[in-house]
Amino acid sequence: MNKNFILSNLREAAQELVSTIHDIESDPKYGYGEFVVAMTHLYHHVNTAWNARDSLDAGAKECTEDNFYKWRQFPSNSEIYLGR
Repeated sequence: MNKNFILSNLREAAQELVSTIHDIESDPKYGYGEFVVAMTHLYHHVNTAWNARDSLDAGAKECTEDNFYKWRQFPSNSEIYLGR
């Protein structure tokens, strides 16, 4: 398990979540457009933390375009509940 890469992505997700909550609470004009962008960013990092959890450091740092799109996908139920 690549804990450093997982932590990096979870920290990014946590920052986005805190920022989104703040923006929704403080901006009366906050709308669907901003929410979609924020949630896409949040899910990208949560999904990458999960899907790339076993990546090697070199692969995580390189992050090919294929891996970028593969890692950001929402995992299936079997991947979540069975660990793969």
